[in-house]
Order: sequence, then structure tokens, then C-alpha cells
Amino acid sequence: MPTTLPASEFRDRLANVRDRLAAADADGAVWFDATSIEYLTGFHHIQTERPVALVVTDGRVEITVPRLEVERVEPNPRIDAVHSYFDYPGGEPIATVAEAIAELGVETVLTDSDGAPGVMGYEGPALSEFLDVTEHDGWVAGMREAKSDAEVALIEESARWANLGHRHLADLTEPGAHPATVSQRASLQASRAMLDTLGSEYAVRTRADGPVHAGYISGSETALPHGHTPNERLATGDVLVTGATANVDGYYAELERTMFVGEVGDEQTHYFELMVEAQDVAFEAMGPGVSVSHVDQAVWDYFEEQGVADLARHHVGHNIGMDGHEPPYIDRGNDAEMRPGHVYTIEPGLYTDEAGYRHSDTVAITADGIERLTYYPRDLESNVVRE
Repeated sequence: MPTTLPASEFRDRLANVRDRLAAADADGAVWFDATSIEYLTGFHHIQTERPVALVVTDGRVEITVPRLEVERVEPNPRIDAVHSYFDYPGGEPIATVAEAIAELGVETVLTDSDGAPGVMGYEGPALSEFLDVTEHDGWVAGMREAKSDAEVALIEESARWANLGHRHLADLTEPGAHPATVSQRASLQASRAMLDTLGSEYAVRTRADGPVHAGYISGSETALPHGHTPNERLATGDVLVTGATANVDGYYAELERTMFVGEVGDEQTHYFELMVEAQDVAFEAMGPGVSVSHVDQAVWDYFEEQGVADLARHHVGHNIGMDGHEPPYIDRGNDAEMRPGHVYTIEPGLYTDEAGYRHSDTVAITADGIERLTYYPRDLESNVVRE
């Protein structure tokens, strides 16, 4: 399986941007968003108070970075020139960006935002204080919705290692164990296996963490869709909602399971089976040309038929790729259609006062149907931790 994107992906993306520039009769476009910059060039950075700006024209790709990023970005074969300022706020980053744009002779400037995002205390100024700019309509966000075959392959590889991480998670789970410790051990073991297997083929993208993460929330926290890992050791009767993923060249799959420690009560079995059936309803409703609202409505109708709609807390799922959540969202308020290359999480959930029940699988839309990329068992028996 591949672990990096081929160079042709970036050529195609930049060509797409230049086609859009020509159609808009614009001289150049600017991106401040870190994910968009990575998507177009492969340059990955952590978005901080120090702005980074990418400029694309018909013939050039140039970037402005803080001094501390110069050596990391200079080897990038897709970037023609690197401009830098020393630091923020004294380095005047936006003035440096404006100067670089002016040197390119760009008069009609389109931008993803009027200056850098206000994170970690960044306060501006706006790019429009230096240039006449027009905000474009999220080109890269739209380009990212449908994945290429190469991108889907990376997400599938992520699913493979997420599955291993989840297997370690299940094997290490037992009464008396602390969920944080189990998560650390499972993530470490799966990461070591991934790094040993892929070797130099894998491009390390973290400073200390391994590429695989597996963990769970437990006990009463599972009743909250975004609960936290409690500082409580596991006990017989606990419900667990797990999560596992792996970073493969910046792409992610999502794998979640509802698990039980020890014997499973009748009520727990009931809600578990309803949740799994709701997933099946979503799988059956999905496909190319199907509206995302139809899929969400199908699950909602099922929940209403079963008398549990009041236990639902969120929509069925979302697109996934470089970010954990990407549009389109599988929501009754969304009129988008599923297309080949879309990759969705399917995660309908039920939440009682005591516990939550949610599986999540990553599913690719193909030309003639769907392909489930995550494959950890979904049945009840496979998700019970026996003492």
C-alpha cells in the first residue's frame, strides 16, 4: 500500500487552481490556511501566531514564512521562492506577504481570508490594509471533498493501522486498568509495528507522538458524544466508546466501536443492536448521486420507528481526509450529493442517561456503490472484553 502522495497529485491541484484563476480573470490567489497550503504544496506546518501565506500565479508558487520555517520549506520542489520575516509581531508578516505579491506584479488578488487566522494571540493586520483583495469561495475546500484514488489509498492504509491499534486496545483492556494507560500502550505498540513495517517509506510527521492513536472514553462519559477519558479505572459492566486512527501522509481514517467490560445486560444489548442496525440502514442508503440528507433521514426514520429518536444527539457522519471533520456532512439540512471519491464516517449514535452506543466506520463512495475501509468486527460478541 502507498504511504505518500505522488508528485502528480500536486501538479493536478495547482493546475486546477490556475484554471480557476483564469476563469476568475485574476492574477493570483493567496492562502493563509495551513491545511490548504499543505494540500497544494505538501508543505506541512503548525498554524501558530506566525502567519504563513502561499501565493499562486499562472507561472509561480511562492510562500512567506517566519524565519524558523525557512530551512524546512526551502527543499520543497513545488515552491519557486521563499520569503521570510523574523517573527511576530516585530517582523511585520503581512507587510512581507504584500511586498512579495507586489513583486510578482499581481494586481487582482483573490484570498481565502483577509489576513491570517487569529490563533494563539495573533491580532492582524488585514491583508486589505496593504492591497485590494477579494475573498474567493473556498476553492481548496471544494477540491478536497472528492478524493483521488491516491488519497483514498492513503485513507485505506490509515484504516489498516487503526485496526491494529484497536486490536491492541481490546487486548489490553481489563477490569482495573486505567483507560489512559491502556490508550498509551495500545498506541505505542501499534505505532512501533507501523514504523517497523513501513520503515523509511513512512514520512514522520510528528515530534514525539507515534503515527497510531487508539483510546476510549468509559463509564458515564460515554453518555456524552464528545466525552473525555475519565480518571477512573475500568470496572465490570463498563461501556466503552473507542476511537482509533493513524496518520498516513496527513490523511486519516476513523474507527470507533462500542465495547463492554464483562457481561452485557439486556438493556445494553438492546441499544447496541439498534445502533448497529442504524449503521446498516446508512450503509444501504449510501451511494453515488444520493443526497446526504437522504442518508441522515433514513437513519432518523429508523430511530423514530424504534422509538429512540430522543436518544440521538448528532447527525450520521461527515467527510474525512486531511481533517477529522470535512464537508459534506451527512445531515438532513444539507442538500449535497455523495460522489465517487467522497469518504465518509458512518457513526449514528444513541445516548441514554447511563451510556452511549456508537460505532464509526470509514466508507468510500465508488462509481457503483460503497467500499468500507475500516473492518474491525461490529458484532456484539467481538466487542465484549471477557474477564
